[in-house]
Amino acid sequence: MTIYVDVSAAVHGKAGLSRYALNLVTALEPLLGERLALFQNSLGRLGPLDGWPPSRVAGVPWGYKPWRALVLARALARWPMHGLLEQARLFHATEHLLPPLDGVPTVMTVHDLIFERFPFYHKRYNYLYLRTAMPLFCRNAERIIAPSAHTKQDLVDCYRLDPARIVVIPEAAAPHFVPQTPERVAAVRGQYGLPERYALAVGTLEPRKNLTRLIEACGPLFEADLLDALVLVGGRGWLCESFFEHLASSPWRDRVILPGFVADADLPAVYAGAAVTVQPSLYEGFGLPVLEAMACGSPVCASDTSSLPEVGGDVALYFDPTEVEAISDAIHTVVTDPARQQEMCRAGVARSRQFTWEETARQTMQLYEELL
Repeated sequence: MTIYVDVSAAVHGKAGLSRYALNLVTALEPLLGERLALFQNSLGRLGPLDGWPPSRVAGVPWGYKPWRALVLARALARWPMHGLLEQARLFHATEHLLPPLDGVPTVMTVHDLIFERFPFYHKRYNYLYLRTAMPLFCRNAERIIAPSAHTKQDLVDCYRLDPARIVVIPEAAAPHFVPQTPERVAAVRGQYGLPERYALAVGTLEPRKNLTRLIEACGPLFEADLLDALVLVGGRGWLCESFFEHLASSPWRDRVILPGFVADADLPAVYAGAAVTVQPSLYEGFGLPVLEAMACGSPVCASDTSSLPEVGGDVALYFDPTEVEAISDAIHTVVTDPARQQEMCRAGVARSRQFTWEETARQTMQLYEELL
């Protein structure tokens, strides 16, 4: 029997969704062996993922947008996609896109409901699509995986789903996110032009990441000579124009470093070299950068909202993300207390080890077996 996992997000390199799909199938492969196969769109133009033989990859040739439109149209029409995956015994959707497959048990991972909680932070077309599609996909899936209890509660509140259909299975940092040697940190710092003392935020540049407030919060720390720079790692997301307008007019614009994409192999050293990693998001479905930073030995300050306290536990230092002064005070507390920094680093590494992709895969496989 063949279990298909949709890895389209990994093929397209779609930020956090890409990490989830890639790390999940990598950890599932030793457990499922030949029972595991991959599904993707844009097959023939993109992919397959490195190391996966074509015989274990199926999919459709259509690009992301045409495939997305077709899936919704068929789901609305209740028109199953017969013959799409004839050998499938189970299908796992990993990026909020569930094809109608008649007679095949389905699992869908819902990473977040940001568009429901913050609709003004989405482009209109994407918002309308998700408002139409997500309730339908959630009703059609036999089981839903949520990465946090907060996301599970959002699903129950927004769509009145039976909580018994939703399983919380946390994510994890990839295995290469570990403490780095001073030599490695120095080399990567030089490669990306990073100063000695910097605050770090990792994630796509988009409104919910709350980066304009983070810039303002770092201002007093620049003035007090406690930080040299704020480093924002991540590509441009939607509706980021207001962020760049704010940055251009900020007195701290020369202190903000935007390296854009950082190679995954270099990212652990960027975390490890930071004086503090800050996750100021207004909302996260999970908050993987918190775990990645902790795994690399970086002290973490994070918003006290949504799922972030679930991830950071009692190790991170939390703040109200709507208050610039609260963000600034939290960062100040960390960078002015070396003993606290060291303890947060030690405790963060220990906490990150409670989350592993092996355990995520084990729980996911257990859910598959229950459905089969």
